[in-house]
Amino acid sequence: MMRAQGQNDAATQTHDNLNPLTPEPLNPLSFDPPRGMRDFYPEDMVWRNRVFDAWRQAAVAHGFQPYDACVVENLALLQRKSGEEVSQQIYHFEDKSGRKLALRPEMTPTLARMIAARQGQLTFPVKWFTTAQCFRYERMTRGRKREHYQWNMDIIGEESVSAEAELLAAAAASLKAMGMPDAGYRIHVNNRALLAELLASSGIAAQYHAAVFLALDKRGKISDDEIAALLATEGLDAEATRKAFDLLAVQTLDQAAARAAPDSVAVKALRDLFALAEIYGIADRLVFDMSVIRGLAYYTGIVFEAFDAERKFRAIFGGGRYDSLLTSIGGAPTPAVGLGFGDVVVVEVLKDLLGDAAATGKHGVVIGYMFPEQREAATRLACRLRDGNELVNLMLAAQKPKKFFERASVSTAVDAIFIGPDDVTRGTAKRKNLATREERDVALYSV
Repeated sequence: MMRAQGQNDAATQTHDNLNPLTPEPLNPLSFDPPRGMRDFYPEDMVWRNRVFDAWRQAAVAHGFQPYDACVVENLALLQRKSGEEVSQQIYHFEDKSGRKLALRPEMTPTLARMIAARQGQLTFPVKWFTTAQCFRYERMTRGRKREHYQWNMDIIGEESVSAEAELLAAAAASLKAMGMPDAGYRIHVNNRALLAELLASSGIAAQYHAAVFLALDKRGKISDDEIAALLATEGLDAEATRKAFDLLAVQTLDQAAARAAPDSVAVKALRDLFALAEIYGIADRLVFDMSVIRGLAYYTGIVFEAFDAERKFRAIFGGGRYDSLLTSIGGAPTPAVGLGFGDVVVVEVLKDLLGDAAATGKHGVVIGYMFPEQREAATRLACRLRDGNELVNLMLAAQKPKKFFERASVSTAVDAIFIGPDDVTRGTAKRKNLATREERDVALYSV
């Protein structure tokens, strides 16, 4: 019996070792998150909340409604609608039933699926927003992680450039709420339809336009020689490649208009956008930029990207018009424009402009007590102040005054109240401003 039991134990041990979830006892567990992923400690959450709060405030103020969706999406949808580069970066897997699924790399295909599912029930235009966690397996650089949170705002069902103007105004309002100065960033604007017109007038056939967009969007990330090689692979000869590069030398909208047809719809749309930007009060932050192309395959019209004024960082946000996306997944023809605004770069820009501690505001009061006998008085006072909508951090155990004020001085509280035996006897304690050291009496019991 003893031998059989030992054999069973050995068999069990062997079985456990085959379980991929069984930790290896000889290898210490790393305390770091997976590469490219992030943990958010309280000091990190201060910045994240500053950004998230500004996003929601701006979206609601501009009439957008919140929505959300599952973080796991059908792989086929993402592969078809995200473009070649993103398709290569998707975290994908098969579930236990053999379904091909993926973690979403962006939100727009999911939004299109949701709109198409209820297209006959919705009243257009719709203005929706969400803050979604997205995942891409890509090479990490400054401002780029393998997961990030992204604020998406989309207007579905509006053809006019008023939709683009409303999105950009909301984005500018969110940056203002975060503390970004107007001079700290610029929104670079182009129109893929205009670029297509100019490519066609240069003799580059429409069948090559998507490849040219994707290749030129890589400018600054890879060398011009590498871009030329990509275009050659797609079938463009040296002269066509030279003409494609030549378009990026256009500096102003007037220069672009001079190359376009006199009745260019794309030029008119851009002029209308800049006129609306004047009314919104954001025209000083908009610049025409022929090099803004956006690599995703579904963009059809005006596109935009915002950068810090010195171009020290990656794009703060970007987006554009994607009028064909719903049709391509089986929905009815519906115009659409959207914006994606990640949390990584903007925090880096804000810290660079405002300082690392800019988001750490002081608020509320911290309450402590000397002996267990004062716990009741401290708790009652904390409850009363909270009922009055004050933010109160109540210490959970008795401690010496020196230790309490040391902790209070490095907390986020503005004031501190420390309760001792004499305070309970008198029925009042001192409320001290931690910055100025000024004190005032506070009643321990309600009258």
